[in-house]
Amino acid sequence: MDDFQELARRRHIAMVAHDSKKIELLQWADFNRRTLSRHTLYATGTTGTMLTYELGLEVTRFLSGPVGGDQQIGAKIAENVIDLLIFFWDPLEAQPHDPDVKALLRLANVWNIGVACNRASADLMISSPLLDNGYRPHRPTVDSPREWTKIRAT
Repeated sequence: MDDFQELARRRHIAMVAHDSKKIELLQWADFNRRTLSRHTLYATGTTGTMLTYELGLEVTRFLSGPVGGDQQIGAKIAENVIDLLIFFWDPLEAQPHDPDVKALLRLANVWNIGVACNRASADLMISSPLLDNGYRPHRPTVDSPREWTKIRAT
């Protein structure tokens, strides 16, 4: 496989985990370390640090979720950088940054990227034959702000 084909198959995967789910995500990533190492990885604060230092994975780390990391990943989704979001969130624990979490999940849905919220969905996503075959989901067409101004002015 040439370098171009390899890049075409490389996914940009963001990983986030609430505090009570970090160990579970780390165990999942350890089990899938070989597959994950073939892709470009991103993570929020502590999650990224754990993935790097515990598993030796190369990860672009953002701020901790509560202080802006969720928004940084959301921005990368909107910029069409992130392909998949693995977000082990705790549905039983109130989060002080819940609006940020909801905004991140909303952006993932708006931009039609794959989202796994637990180990079962993450297992299915990472083992899908679509992961490595160059599949690209349909992304919505968004007008530029310059075009919005033209529409409003007429």
